[in-house]
Amino acid sequence: MATKTAKNDAFAVIATGGKQYVVSVGDIIEVELLGEHKAGDMIDFDTVLMTDDGKSAKLGTPYTGGKVKATYLGEKKGPKLTIVRYKAKSNRDRRLGHRQTYAQIKIEAIN
Repeated sequence: MATKTAKNDAFAVIATGGKQYVVSVGDIIEVELLGEHKAGDMIDFDTVLMTDDGKSAKLGTPYTGGKVKATYLGEKKGPKLTIVRYKAKSNRDRRLGHRQTYAQIKIEAIN
């Protein structure tokens, strides 16, 4: 995960898919799948936990009432994980694979 440098940019903390994300305008992030959407659809996130415009911060209890607008870019597959279960001295092993699908979104505006 890349670290961000402070440039007095506005940012927000949103919650989606059981996780929290720190986002700024122009960021492209991968989140859990968001349902049926087509590439180019606008998505509004109203579960904004915190906003900061560089001068003042607003914390929610639990939400601030603000909105984050994003554009749905499509689905993307994550890295492939290999799961190995092994039992010593019993000639038993099992290999499983998993590859998670994510929704890719671009943050357009923070209100």
